[in-house]
Amino acid sequence: MAEKPKNLNAWDALQQLSDGNQRFVNNVRSLDTLLTSAQREVLTTGQNPFAIILGCSDSRVPAELVFDQGFGSLFVIRVAGNVVSPSQIGSVEFAATQYNTRLVVVMGHTHCGAVYATLDVLRSKSQAPSRGLSSIVERISPAIAELMETPLRDKPDELIRHAVRSNIRASVSHLKHGSRILEQLVDDDNLLIVGAEYSLETGLVDFFDLPVQS
Repeated sequence: MAEKPKNLNAWDALQQLSDGNQRFVNNVRSLDTLLTSAQREVLTTGQNPFAIILGCSDSRVPAELVFDQGFGSLFVIRVAGNVVSPSQIGSVEFAATQYNTRLVVVMGHTHCGAVYATLDVLRSKSQAPSRGLSSIVERISPAIAELMETPLRDKPDELIRHAVRSNIRASVSHLKHGSRILEQLVDDDNLLIVGAEYSLETGLVDFFDLPVQS
């Protein structure tokens, strides 16, 4: 059996993402992100991503650009509303076990269309227009339904901000507690699963609810 590739520990990987995002905000690009023909040839034989990103499909939030990373650096899973279903769990399991990647980031973003759509369904007490859209709304709804029972329901700007973060936290929880493989890696092998929010306004990524670094 081939030896698993060595990789960054979770905290070093998180720092690398943070540094890359700061370059992105400052409109500076690392030369390491520029793909040469030689690098492309090397990547045909394998990959060694240092972080797994479960992000939203929104066209304004491409993870490789947001974190100023090049080919082969990130294992990116994108789905509307950064929701977690069995296929997303399986994709994270695959990357964490196959590539020894020790950081998983669930990245939502401000003004998320999927969250807005879910709020509209909850307000109108209607159904999404298709089975596919319903599957996304149904996964987001539990995270934000309680917010609709608070005074936030009359403050749309505050409501969407809280709803986006609540949805991110729910997806983080689903990954942490919806897979025996991931639970074991968190407990025994220093896998870190964290939430983050990308700001469409500033370009900054805010990693929040981080555990105390051991």
